[in-house]
Amino acid sequence: MINSLERRVITLDRGFIFAADLVRHLTGPTVCHFVREDVRDVEQSGHARREVFFGVRPELRGRDVLLVDAVLESGVTQEFLLRRLGESKPRSLRMAVLLDKPESRRVALEPDYFGFRTASKDTWVGYGLAAVNGTGRNGRQLSATAAPPRRNGANGAGKRPRRKK
Repeated sequence: MINSLERRVITLDRGFIFAADLVRHLTGPTVCHFVREDVRDVEQSGHARREVFFGVRPELRGRDVLLVDAVLESGVTQEFLLRRLGESKPRSLRMAVLLDKPESRRVALEPDYFGFRTASKDTWVGYGLAAVNGTGRNGRQLSATAAPPRRNGANGAGKRPRRKK
């Protein structure tokens, strides 16, 4: 059990049901902040890159912070958010995820806490996670569905466009 964490940061898109169940098991005062990421593919000086934007950061100086997300795959978004939250000088900064997919990792990042570790390339639906078409979040259980093929471009899922060598 995690004790006495005074603040929470929760990625609303995927982690809200997991976070709701998780905070019920935490002791001590708990303040929840909901953060939504906005990921955009941009081109600058002829190079494609992905930018991640977040809303206003809560005051975290001297607080214990737990970042909660449903899935840790590439880790790029979570690493970026953790760095930004760390700039506020929290006393501690940890991450909890429901599903950890270490084989998909593109950065050196490991969760402090995880519910399940999976090597599956499938898309997980239910328990707050949506299918590609946006449905299924209200499922009471997690279920795996075949992952759709990935696309590059502004609306592509997951991977950043490859650079020509």
